[in-house]
Amino acid sequence: MAEVPSSEPWSTGKNPSGGLQAGPQPAATPGVPLATGGRTYGEEIAASGAARMHERIVNAAYDLFARRGVRDVGINELISSSGVAKATFYRHFASKDELVLAFLEKRDQVWTVNAIVGEARRRADTPERQLLAIFDVFSDWFHRTDFEACSFINVLLEMGASHPLGRASIDYLAKIRGHVKQLADEAGLQRTDDFSRSWHILMKGSIISAAEGDLDAARRARRLAGWLIEDHRA
Repeated sequence: MAEVPSSEPWSTGKNPSGGLQAGPQPAATPGVPLATGGRTYGEEIAASGAARMHERIVNAAYDLFARRGVRDVGINELISSSGVAKATFYRHFASKDELVLAFLEKRDQVWTVNAIVGEARRRADTPERQLLAIFDVFSDWFHRTDFEACSFINVLLEMGASHPLGRASIDYLAKIRGHVKQLADEAGLQRTDDFSRSWHILMKGSIISAAEGDLDAARRARRLAGWLIEDHRA
């Protein structure tokens, strides 16, 4: 049976904190504080291991949640896929909601910032062309066999706008509009808040159309996007 995310604690364990600073670390003796941060060598090693375990769990959840959504993935499958002990899993994430929030944060960086906006900026040399390049990136994505649609839309529809995960998804969708508005501002367009909302409708609509099987949805949206740019020129 599909499992509903819950904010109820899985255990009383608390999340470990910490993480290593970048770059080589000075030699240290176990139990002796390091020069930076005041932590002992043993504490540094423990923090490094905790960070790796945390990332391992999030990476396993990322693939499952992106492909299948939230409700369909149960706790036991998450533990099995991450390959960590149950106690370790619970120590890092006290509820399924916490893990989904970590997934959404990672999705924002991997998908929104890097795969979509970052790639669009790399493909074109002006802000206006970079806006249009978003749909070129989408077209490549829609034709991939692992196309999984937008996780923020998926989680919002699964959980509803009043659920904490739905609200988080709304916030991440707003961040996408923020990237679009920034490009529109750089392009010198007018009424860029209104523009970003209209542009986002084209983005979301093309994703849904592609999920329905229209692999040319990005091309159709790109044509409409050109008209939208013209409507917002100075």
